[in-house]
Amino acid sequence: MKNLIVLIIVAILMISCKNEVQKIEVTSEDFHVANDDLTKVMVHDIFSPPVASRVYTYSNIAAYEVIAQFDKDYNSLAGQLTDLRPAPVSNSELINPELAALVAFYEIAKTLVFSEERLIVKRDSIFNIWKKSDEQTFNVSEAHGVLVANHIKKWMSKDNYSETRTMPKFSVHTDEEGRWQPTPPSYMDGIEPHWSKIRPFAINASNQFKPIPPPEFSMEPGSRFHNELMEVYNIREEIAENEENSEKMAIAKFWDCNPYVSISRGHLMFATKKITPGGHWMGITKIACQKSKADFNKSVYAYTKVSVALADGFISCWDEKYRSKLVRPETLINKYIDENWTSVLQTPPFPEYTSGHSVVSGAAAIVLTNIFGDNFSFKDDTELEYGLPFRNFKSFKDASMEAANSRLYGGIHYRAAIEVGLDQGEAVGNFIVNKLEMTNPKEKFATR
Repeated sequence: MKNLIVLIIVAILMISCKNEVQKIEVTSEDFHVANDDLTKVMVHDIFSPPVASRVYTYSNIAAYEVIAQFDKDYNSLAGQLTDLRPAPVSNSELINPELAALVAFYEIAKTLVFSEERLIVKRDSIFNIWKKSDEQTFNVSEAHGVLVANHIKKWMSKDNYSETRTMPKFSVHTDEEGRWQPTPPSYMDGIEPHWSKIRPFAINASNQFKPIPPPEFSMEPGSRFHNELMEVYNIREEIAENEENSEKMAIAKFWDCNPYVSISRGHLMFATKKITPGGHWMGITKIACQKSKADFNKSVYAYTKVSVALADGFISCWDEKYRSKLVRPETLINKYIDENWTSVLQTPPFPEYTSGHSVVSGAAAIVLTNIFGDNFSFKDDTELEYGLPFRNFKSFKDASMEAANSRLYGGIHYRAAIEVGLDQGEAVGNFIVNKLEMTNPKEKFATR
């Protein structure tokens, strides 16, 4: 009898252990990895900053709309984002919400990158394990994730992106002095001249936060424009005196985030691959989530809210860039001061005003502060993978100000584009914080 009892106990324990092994546990780290996977594929594919922001935003919204269906502390973005309607729901008790959210994320992401197979391989490295662990739960959760993703795809297909692919290039055939011209070494056409026609996510229109015009173009010594041009030139000369130990050089390189850097070797030209400004701020979002020990749902919430700010920030910024069409410092310095002068950073291929880095950094910092609070200090190691050391920041505002100033130190923006751009971005961020009601008053964590 004793032997029989022992066998029964052992059997029960074995069944219990087996059930524990079968349970699919999706953690916040899995969602961080998903966004990292997306970033790496976009770096490989060389996405422009505005287009990359669109990819991040739709992918994260798809995941967020899943968790909002299962967690009463989060509200759907349907009716809050332009033209977004409620996603299909499911009453199945077998759905693992976190898994379904991750499925929705990858389902959108893989349709928006060029190297789809790279993302699928990364996704399946963990999905296949979960499927073997509990095939029924996996299949039901996957089906729901795909269902929500398909809903987001239909909404996404009507944002005018496809239409802008066939619109004319930005014309530079003009003798107008202050007008933007392609810059060395690759002299690329202006990137995304019609981005202001992309449907905004939360802001009402691309020109809702139209900034003041840039300083009037003038090469007259003593004019505001000429003074700002000479400031760019003089900072470069200052950095050149001691580049290895220059803090301004270190700051410029840390926030470079230019996916279009071209390197010439004889008759060959190739591109070095880097993250976009949006990619850097998504990396900071990950750091904030990890430091605050945010769970899966709060992490999805944070990525989604930040990505909306980034996307609308780019739409707002690009609306002004191709309105003012302002010439870059490098063009004028080469023409009037020193034909051999080069900026610390390679000038990106689009008009100068306002600074894209400044706008999106201002917007992202406002949203992150809203989620994680003021004076949230952090170590930013986002650029370690690209050969740069980490930098410490006292707050998200502190990081956004450094990101903005990096454009002056890098020699690619005038002061006005930086200061006005930062204000523009903060206005976008504040609007999004005030408009989107993503969490209910009885949320588990305080939104400041």
